[in-house]
Amino acid sequence: MPTYTAPVKDLQFVLHDMLNVSNADIPGYSDLEADFTSAVLEEAGKLTGEVLSPLNVVGDHEGCRLENGVVYTPTGFKNAFEQVKEGGWTGLDMPEEYGGQNMPQVLGTAVGEMFSASNQAFTMYQGLTHGAAAAILAHGTDEQKNKWLPKMVSCEWTGTMNLTEPHCGTDLGLMRTKAEPQDNGTYKISGQKIFISAGDHDMADNIVHLVLAKVPGGPQGIKGVSLFIVPKFLVDDEGNIGARNGVTVGSIEEKMGIHGNSTCVLNYDDAEGYLIGDLNKGMRAMFTMMNEARLGVGMQGLAQAEVAYQNALAYAKDRLQGRAVTGVENPDGPADPLIVHPDIRRSLMDQKSFVEGARAFILWGATMLDEAHRKGDKDADGLISLLTPVIKGFLTDEGYDMTVKAQQVYGGHGYIEEWGMSQFTRDARIAMIYEGANGVQALDLVGRKLAADGGKHVMAFFELVKSFCKENGEDEALKDFVGPLKQASKDLQAAGMYFMQAGMKNPNDALSGSNDFMHLFGHVCLGLMWAQMAKAANAALASGAEDKDFYETKLTTGRYYMARRLPATGMHLARIQSGGDTVMALAADQF
Repeated sequence: MPTYTAPVKDLQFVLHDMLNVSNADIPGYSDLEADFTSAVLEEAGKLTGEVLSPLNVVGDHEGCRLENGVVYTPTGFKNAFEQVKEGGWTGLDMPEEYGGQNMPQVLGTAVGEMFSASNQAFTMYQGLTHGAAAAILAHGTDEQKNKWLPKMVSCEWTGTMNLTEPHCGTDLGLMRTKAEPQDNGTYKISGQKIFISAGDHDMADNIVHLVLAKVPGGPQGIKGVSLFIVPKFLVDDEGNIGARNGVTVGSIEEKMGIHGNSTCVLNYDDAEGYLIGDLNKGMRAMFTMMNEARLGVGMQGLAQAEVAYQNALAYAKDRLQGRAVTGVENPDGPADPLIVHPDIRRSLMDQKSFVEGARAFILWGATMLDEAHRKGDKDADGLISLLTPVIKGFLTDEGYDMTVKAQQVYGGHGYIEEWGMSQFTRDARIAMIYEGANGVQALDLVGRKLAADGGKHVMAFFELVKSFCKENGEDEALKDFVGPLKQASKDLQAAGMYFMQAGMKNPNDALSGSNDFMHLFGHVCLGLMWAQMAKAANAALASGAEDKDFYETKLTTGRYYMARRLPATGMHLARIQSGGDTVMALAADQF
């Protein structure tokens, strides 16, 4: 059975050596001393490694079951959820006034990686609750916050987001779910929602659904959508649970992966709901959840790649197959371990360099969210808005690919369920689809985010890269990082220039290259992360850091990324500059 060990040392390196969080000018960051974050991460590591990870395969094999209208989670999930709640993990970065610990999001993100890597299906129950609570926190009235948030923060009650219907996914303007206003200020919600993760289960006393619906007589399309709080059980003014509301589970979806999460079809039949935010402004409120969720989904791509890599590495060191081409390395055995072979090394280095670069990227993104929310920094908010589709799309595409590479290390055993590697691939696959399919993320990046605020934020990103290269260009120890980063950034700028010149004349020329642009941008971001990590590692070595091998390994891994992975920017640029003619050439009936 696969195992998982939390990468505490590497998380600490990014938080303190690279990001230097405890000295950052962000409210709450002064509390993030290395001893404190280490204690939090070590404790989370124990819980995820000893409790959640062993349940991952249980959830995959058992799945959830619907019996007489009640959804039951896999064996052990309910007890594990109690341990998670008792430890206060569900409210780590939520406000203290509602029972949270008010820690910065960067720490919550570091802990979140461990939870997702150890058991993604399980972690979604609390993750979706966090997103729903964030939407209520941002758009709810004081009365709504006081009524719903304390028990959602503690996960006594969990939450969901209800967007998709059978006939509409991305195009939510087509939704049919209705919200009929009542004389007492409530609404009667009727309709069907599908693909609702954690839609029903036996681990919480109540489930608070956030449901998009249309009030009759409102504007057509997406402008007529509103957001409603619709609980599974009604709650009185004192917070006591009452009668069952008009929401039922039609079925549990049969899925490729994340079997331990109850993905439900939910039927609403005159269910009582409460408007959250302004009428006909539901998408604005929902996007509070969506943006946070997209960062969390990007983290799922990283997390599944991490746990798959850990197991592939262990297998490569243990499995004896063939002899090294340069001579026998295991003379006492019948063969050498897999890890002596160059192609296995290439695969493992692809995985390792991605995982560590992606980890830095996610945590850097979390610091921008903290700057935006805790300082009101509009520039940070603009930059993370630009990078959100890159984090979501690039990291989940690449994360999935890395789970496939990890599975491949096992050869035929990777395809056999006994070894458990297929679960990481199957679980990672959904991250490319939900919370906005990756093709949509790419279109959003090119069609909206690049030009936002007159292109101010993408120019700020270019300036970040330019400044780093200028400041460190004469540092001989960083020459393997600065040169490739500079070239990759030029490729990104050239792609942006092509969009400006060709895309204005023919939008298909730009949109046909959107996926390549998202990946090009992602590689540049990871190149920047590796350059910054290399600088931090060199500084640690120069100061006489104890674990010399850790920092030298970090530099070697970074050089691999810059030499073997970052040159992909040239390929993506060539594809972009080929335009849209070949993409759009066939008529629909010629396919």
